[in-house]
Amino acid sequence: MNLSATAVVTALWLGILTSISPCPLATNVAAMSFIGRDVASPRRVLLTGALYTLGRSLAYAVLAALLIGSVLAIPELSFWLSTSMNKFLGPVLIVVGLILLDLVPLRFATACVSDVAGQRLGRSGTWGAGLLGVLFALSFCPVSAALFFGSLLPLAAKHESSVVLPSAYGVGTGVPVFAFAVLIALGAQSVSKAFTKLVQFEKWARRITGVVFVGVGVHYCLKYILEVQL
Repeated sequence: MNLSATAVVTALWLGILTSISPCPLATNVAAMSFIGRDVASPRRVLLTGALYTLGRSLAYAVLAALLIGSVLAIPELSFWLSTSMNKFLGPVLIVVGLILLDLVPLRFATACVSDVAGQRLGRSGTWGAGLLGVLFALSFCPVSAALFFGSLLPLAAKHESSVVLPSAYGVGTGVPVFAFAVLIALGAQSVSKAFTKLVQFEKWARRITGVVFVGVGVHYCLKYILEVQL
């Protein structure tokens, strides 16, 4: 496995971008009301936030690890990945980049998590935060699905990493959530300010990442599909 620091940082960044994208951010905001209900006890807020973050991180990491591990276990697919992954990555990165730039409209329902299940877990106490994180993580929307299935999985498959890169991605999805738990413990006013800045940051981060993805995708297409000497 030829795993570089760049690949780990990329997986971590994809996780962070997934967590602050509109649909996952909406579920995270809903979770914040659950986490912040014990605002009088900062220690409990931090514990609930940590459990929610851990549950969300593990859900992404385990799902990615299972998918990548299954693919790498099939000799034919493993051989194809080692010989043709760069040709496959070019078009995929372009499509994902266009989705991040809102140039490819996608709409599909996220029926993985029901409101009833979320409410039941919300009433289950501090330890229910972990399961709530798992359920919310599995509620994919177009942007999060594009980042997870279209970016992380090909990246992990290319580097034959069924543990490290999925884990880095999972940790990335949990970083903003735990940061908000810390802010809740410090005070509600800081949460409001941080959320406003996060929404603004997400728009620019998604656009910049989309442009980079399109650029890298075009580069891969020219170099590995059209075999243009660059």
